[in-house]
Amino acid sequence: MAPGATSSAQPTASGVKIKSAALHVSSSEAAIDAEQKYAAHNYHPLPVVFARAAGVSVWDPEGHHYLDFLSAYSAVNQGHCHPELVKVMVDQAARLTISSRAFYNDVFPRFAEFVTRFFGFDMVLPMNTGAEAVESAIKIARKWGYKIKNIPENRAVVLSVQNNFHGRTFAAISMSSDPESRDNYGPYLPNVGCKIPGTENPIPYNDKAALRMAFERAGSNLAAFLVEPIQGEAGIVVPDDDYLQEARQLCDKYNCLLICDEIQTGIARTGKLLCHEWSGIKPDLVLLGKAISGGMYPVSCVLGRRDVMLTLEPGTHGSTYGGNPLGSAIAIRALELIRDEKMVERADQLGRLFREGLRAIDSPVIQFVRGKGLLNAIVIDE
Repeated sequence: MAPGATSSAQPTASGVKIKSAALHVSSSEAAIDAEQKYAAHNYHPLPVVFARAAGVSVWDPEGHHYLDFLSAYSAVNQGHCHPELVKVMVDQAARLTISSRAFYNDVFPRFAEFVTRFFGFDMVLPMNTGAEAVESAIKIARKWGYKIKNIPENRAVVLSVQNNFHGRTFAAISMSSDPESRDNYGPYLPNVGCKIPGTENPIPYNDKAALRMAFERAGSNLAAFLVEPIQGEAGIVVPDDDYLQEARQLCDKYNCLLICDEIQTGIARTGKLLCHEWSGIKPDLVLLGKAISGGMYPVSCVLGRRDVMLTLEPGTHGSTYGGNPLGSAIAIRALELIRDEKMVERADQLGRLFREGLRAIDSPVIQFVRGKGLLNAIVIDE
């Protein structure tokens, strides 16, 4: 039990009395052992236990100090436990945390107006996790394809590219080329994927010719193309400057939606507010998560054009926690901090400094460095 923690015996549903749990384990070893024993083994974490964090700094239960270069996959662009986010979380939690979407609340409408204006889109669909935003976007794209584009029933196609990462929920793994994510989970969702339709050939990322062929093969049944502006899980793979421009032109030509998954790349991480801005294009839908709430609370959303978003009708999609007042309040403040602390400019400047400094190191271990802003990869000679 952690120092200072108290416990009391409480009966369970089975009648067995157990002691109420202390919140914090006493050591790194105890944390790792307990997780191995009681939690499903769907992750294999590095053997470092986070016990406390502030800004870029993290401490384990023994007090060892680390610098967090992973940033929770870009969830804490504002830094761990930013005091302004802690304050708004505490204040809103004492007032109202959830209403469900069965009722209105007095914070979500403010968030909806703020986030659409902040990013320059018409409407927002609130969710909780990045994977939920992906699943929601695929549903929206199909619905738009049937209602607006008049694709024949059950024929709508949503394409992605090889080595994508859009989560590990079912639609996401159906689009994936990663055997570790897919194996033993079939059969997969039909008409979504990263292969050229009618073939077993993949659609490589940053391959404009393959993308053109995939669009041509999908033809009038193509509802959407889903893409990361920079591939994150694949190793921070930065495409050519004109790759997203080509994707935008193809989507216009084939009358389908361009969906940019900005869950990891967005919200100042790459030195632009949204990474697709580097290409000078505008997608039809954008997916956000992670840093939209500064690592304080699960918040995600789909942003898009009004005509696309309004294909959703009451009762056809939703989430109990989506648009909850606690998450909405935190997200507003998290985005204000991005603006007020000039994090877009800082990410651009510090990223350039970081890459230039590493490239100046004469080391046989470092093969090359790539990235934009503060989303970077160091490729080493193993």
